[in-house]
Amino acid sequence: MIVALDVDYRPNLAVTACVGFADWSEGVALFEQVSRRPVEAAAYEPGAFYRRELPCLLDAIGGLASRPSVVVVDGYVWLGPERPGLGARLHAALNGDVAVVGIAKGPFRGATTAIEVLRGRSRQPLYVTAEGVDCGVAADAVRAMHGPHRMPTLLKRVDRLARDG
Repeated sequence: MIVALDVDYRPNLAVTACVGFADWSEGVALFEQVSRRPVEAAAYEPGAFYRRELPCLLDAIGGLASRPSVVVVDGYVWLGPERPGLGARLHAALNGDVAVVGIAKGPFRGATTAIEVLRGRSRQPLYVTAEGVDCGVAADAVRAMHGPHRMPTLLKRVDRLARDG
């Protein structure tokens, strides 16, 4: 099972959405869930937002009936050589048992392993990084995801669930 996770922040509250699917090409989720947890308000810090986001992701994964084989996160797995991002920290927190694919909407200086993926008619790439699965394989999977636009259908869905909370 593959799950996509996204977190949306409100004053003192984080809303985490999770969408599960069996195959990268699916356009409809097998399940959806939303969880909320209190958080201290913290400013966004480039390269370190894992500090506030990682606990939310771990809570969402812990609430699943079974552990997924792949987790898709909104962000980078690796920010650069020997510089772990949210995805690498999640992979480590899950004892390396779950592959993590990061899909970022913007470039991050130094993220030299990121593979640019163009989808639909968009001229703006998505930036794919991974741990526990070959990055090229992950990029191909993202390219094959359902939907005609830059953002795959199920990634739009998980984003909407988090925002609507």
